[in-house]
Amino acid sequence: MADTKENILHTALRLFARDGYEAASVSDIAGELGITKGALYKHYKNKQDIFNSIVERMYQIDAERAKKFEVPEETFDRSPEAYRNTDMDKITAFIEAQFHFLTEDEFARNFRKMLILEQYRNPEIAELYQKCLVSGPVSYIEDLFREMMERGIWDKSDPKQLALEFYAPFYLLLSISDASPENKEPAKLLTVHIERFIEKNPALRKDK
Repeated sequence: MADTKENILHTALRLFARDGYEAASVSDIAGELGITKGALYKHYKNKQDIFNSIVERMYQIDAERAKKFEVPEETFDRSPEAYRNTDMDKITAFIEAQFHFLTEDEFARNFRKMLILEQYRNPEIAELYQKCLVSGPVSYIEDLFREMMERGIWDKSDPKQLALEFYAPFYLLLSISDASPENKEPAKLLTVHIERFIEKNPALRKDK
């Protein structure tokens, strides 16, 4: 029973990533699995319920990874102390692990593709796309950098501008990786980017 529910989740996400959330129907998902719609509805109320479970799974994975790398699991408003106890080494390790996850894990890749594909057609997914891949990560890094400045680890500057400088290549390299998933160069370029970013900021170099 649990395997069937898990298979529905993964199959639905694969179809959402391939055809778009709006285009993929419950009938398509059930047909792909070789089960009836009635059998699917024993596990999920409807397509929205499947979608909500996919999003919840991604949030859960992100929180587990953040905990593993000792970086904040929640927003600054909810957990300010966690932002005050994070250094550049932890941020670097987390960002590199996040890149590998988003480019190599099938569930994560399909989740990204679904968001990219549907962002212009579905306001809910457009908001999720911003939260998970664009404005959300930038705000997260901005809060981390600002707190490092407050602690004197980093010279006072514009944390938002620095967050953009830090994150923009990450997002660009994700797109490059999508065009050639077997190519490992984007991950190497990300490592070089982070090293150069730290070198450009002497105060960070001392912290490192």
